[in-house]
Amino acid sequence: MAPTADQVTTALGGVLDPEIKKPITDLGMVESVVVRDDGVVAVRILLTVAGCPMKDTLRRDTTAAVSKLDGVTGVEIDLGVMSAEQRAALQTQLRGGVAEKEIPFSRPDSLTKVFAIASGKGGVGKSSVTVNLAAAMARQGLQVGVLDADIYGHSVPAMFGVADERPTAVDDMIMPVPAHGVKVISIGMLKPKRDQVVAWRGPILDRALVQMLADVYWGDLDVLLLDLPPGTGDIAISVGQRLTSAEVIVVTTPQEAAAEVAERAGTMAQMVHQRVAGVVENMSFLPCPHCGPEHRIEIFGTGGGTRVAETLSARLGYKIPLLGEIPLDERLRSGGDLGKPLAITDPETPAAQVLTQIAATLGGRPRGLAGRQLGLSPAGR
Repeated sequence: MAPTADQVTTALGGVLDPEIKKPITDLGMVESVVVRDDGVVAVRILLTVAGCPMKDTLRRDTTAAVSKLDGVTGVEIDLGVMSAEQRAALQTQLRGGVAEKEIPFSRPDSLTKVFAIASGKGGVGKSSVTVNLAAAMARQGLQVGVLDADIYGHSVPAMFGVADERPTAVDDMIMPVPAHGVKVISIGMLKPKRDQVVAWRGPILDRALVQMLADVYWGDLDVLLLDLPPGTGDIAISVGQRLTSAEVIVVTTPQEAAAEVAERAGTMAQMVHQRVAGVVENMSFLPCPHCGPEHRIEIFGTGGGTRVAETLSARLGYKIPLLGEIPLDERLRSGGDLGKPLAITDPETPAAQVLTQIAATLGGRPRGLAGRQLGLSPAGR
């Protein structure tokens, strides 16, 4: 005799989500259970995000749990994806029903300029650009914060020279770590050990981002820079949802392959209703060590940044500037390894001068709400 749907549901209570470590029945992940007369059980499970890397584990554990029941002749698993409302309900549940803390930068009256530094692929120097822009803005007298939103590949603390520092907690509020006049926070500072690996997805990633935005005492910032992970994944989506007024800066290198991928990162901004503030071309050229900087050795080709800016301008319908072309400089790399940003240690070098000029362009705009997205919709929509 085939089992009942209730018996199958009870058995599924022993299946834990591989990432959240709670029963899938408690998390609302079991959408339906159908037991056919021939003993085949069909289960539809909702993943927290599309493309979940642990879906095979979930499929295997579910099949094993149901197959143990008497009368089961086969198990069919159908995987779907939670809706935005279902994910929101899950996040509330994971917070224990406690209302989510307010993110100060998402308030309509916030005057802090928020820039999300994005790239289509890794290896283009996005974190180096973020760190040096922040350091240059701080030298220009601005109150600057940096949130290392690259949860998996967090490198900002090391580039600021504070990789072994830990933030101070005051009751339930976290104090960011000061470095070169910049307030810095990263998941790397919150791990028990520096070499511990972070392997999160979906709601847990979003929760980590919200904690670093809402639980950290940033104070009155002029500028907040977010170092995003490369690509168009969960964090990019969460930033678009949580910080609707944030503007995106796309970092690319000159070669065709990098430029084409960078265009996707810029297009992603439109999908989450963010504005692209500009494009930065890193590793643009090598100043000739013999002839001088007027002779550009274009190791990675040329024109990538211009192409990205022009393509995104046509695609998004407004002018997107090429903010600057940063030349190759070994000192930019070594400064990151030593935790001493080039924009501070050698501000007169060509690379530092370009970064300083970009920082002045972005940070020099007056604080105000003009032209900012306020996250408002007409009544009835």
